[in-house]
Amino acid sequence: MSLIRLVRHGHAAAGFSADHDPGLDDLGRAQAAAMAATLAGFGPMPIVVSPLRRTRETAAALEAAWGVTATVDERVAEIPSPTDDLVARGEWLSQAMAGTWRELGPSYLGWRDALVEAITALPADTVVVSHFVAINAVVGRAVGDDRVMHAPVDNCSITTVDTAGGGLVVTELGRTAVTDVR
Repeated sequence: MSLIRLVRHGHAAAGFSADHDPGLDDLGRAQAAAMAATLAGFGPMPIVVSPLRRTRETAAALEAAWGVTATVDERVAEIPSPTDDLVARGEWLSQAMAGTWRELGPSYLGWRDALVEAITALPADTVVVSHFVAINAVVGRAVGDDRVMHAPVDNCSITTVDTAGGGLVVTELGRTAVTDVR
């Protein structure tokens, strides 16, 4: 049994439709510091991050507090966009979030399944710094619901899932907030 703390990255300097890989802005750095202070007493424990800057920058304060180096895992990255065009990416994401994984098709079902497998295979309590859709995919699988979006998890919120027996149980949903696709 492992408790996995899924942390949504801090507030990014730009949105999905404005930059392929933004870092954190000042608010995001402050959120990351507050998240690290909240989790500091639970560690040290392994940290897994997506390869994107905003997750790596969010994890940096926790890495420093615990004296550990995060492992980068592509499987916990942001949902892949079918286009590199930034405006079209934002439009696609808005539509995708309003639908189901089945409607998105086999490649996205495969992406979701690989993400869930990465989370359930973690052998010890771990912090995973990831993205809005990825965290929603894990929550959806845990509750048996095919919708892409379940909870508007806020930046640097902490959602805890238990992976006992290779399954997923949400033990605590992270703080939510109005989230705009930008």
